[in-house]
Amino acid sequence: LSGRPKGPHQLQGIGAGFVPRVLDTSIIDEIIPVSDADAFNTGAEICRTEGLFCGITSGAALYAASQLALREEYAGKNIVVIIPDNGDRYLSTPMFAG
Repeated sequence: LSGRPKGPHQLQGIGAGFVPRVLDTSIIDEIIPVSDADAFNTGAEICRTEGLFCGITSGAALYAASQLALREEYAGKNIVVIIPDNGDRYLSTPMFAG
């Protein structure tokens, strides 16, 4: 979806390298690329600071929302984020190493 080439990454459940037939891409306004490190760091920070035991995909979603919040056109607006997973599947990943 992002237009980037397929390749290895650690964001489980994101970037499968295909577009499902049931996805209506005409309703997508923008895709914000998120690196593995940004997803891990954001997810871990939310766990530490907010007490939300979220996973890597949630970290990616929250990071993307934080990038939107930095834009002038979103100043003073509410941004809603769906937290799509929890952290119990990711305890052995770099997200919780340390």
